[in-house]
Amino acid sequence: MTRLGYQIPNFTYPGVGPAELFDSVAQQAREADSSGFDTVLVMDHFYQLPMIGDPQNYMLECYSLLSGLARETKNVRLSSLVTGNTYRNPAVLAKTVTTLDIVSQGRGMLGIGAGWFELEHDAFGIEFGTFTDRFEKLEESLQIVIPMLRGEKANLDGSWYTAKEAMNEPPPVSKVPVMIGGSGEKKTLRMVAQYADESNLICDDSEVAHKLEVLAEHCDRLGRDRSEITVSKQKNVCIAPTHDEAYADMLAFFTRRGFDAANMSDEELAPWLGLITWGSPDEVGEHFANLLSAHDGLDGFTINMIPNGFMEGRVELLGNTLSPLFA
Repeated sequence: MTRLGYQIPNFTYPGVGPAELFDSVAQQAREADSSGFDTVLVMDHFYQLPMIGDPQNYMLECYSLLSGLARETKNVRLSSLVTGNTYRNPAVLAKTVTTLDIVSQGRGMLGIGAGWFELEHDAFGIEFGTFTDRFEKLEESLQIVIPMLRGEKANLDGSWYTAKEAMNEPPPVSKVPVMIGGSGEKKTLRMVAQYADESNLICDDSEVAHKLEVLAEHCDRLGRDRSEITVSKQKNVCIAPTHDEAYADMLAFFTRRGFDAANMSDEELAPWLGLITWGSPDEVGEHFANLLSAHDGLDGFTINMIPNGFMEGRVELLGNTLSPLFA
């Protein structure tokens, strides 16, 4: 289960075109694999997200990419963070994840969520529906996908999906963990308690304690042992050998995003710098150590390095910095 996961959410790198793109992504995965990360994850989107880049920025289909990365790595689990449930029929999704597990020789993982990015639904002709619709679909999907991943035939006559003795042969090599992403207290965390092996929280650090309490309450109501569920938290990081190099990497990222970073004051930069944990190995390591010690029940992190993960050696540096926290 995820203690230290490396997420790759960005595929637009300076000077890298389509022909070189997989090699650049694979390099990051290999560095994660050899430096102490236990999971490599990629986003399941078709357009880049607005907080990261422009819609026309590069975006790779996640399960094709994960299958490619299976041959580039030896140790890490491989997962989406997270699958948009609306994009695939649930029985087909079960087959897809099972195939990933077989290709990777037992390292497949299912990360899943309700889906939220309306723009790409509209552009691709995929029904978006209401917030309630999407969560109802997610719950029905879990009732098909999970049995199929466990070697059972799936049967459901639901409002959104049906399955009739849906088989999944060959079965996965090993038990495929199921992670539900998000922090919604009424629906998402309740479904984590009911169905999942792992919760991936997307929230401010200040909200972690409360989210853990809510998850524990759902487990109590459902009779689930809370200790069975691994809880990871998503974080944004920019690490470099020195504080000044990390700061330079941050400024370069802001410039690529269209900011006139070189001419911005410290006051203007501060809110943007605050969105990412950045600095030298000592600074970054101290931040994560403090966060772990402050929250009993927080087991680990899924970390992306949007500003500089594509730079050779940066992912390895982060793995070497943080993996001792989980030794």
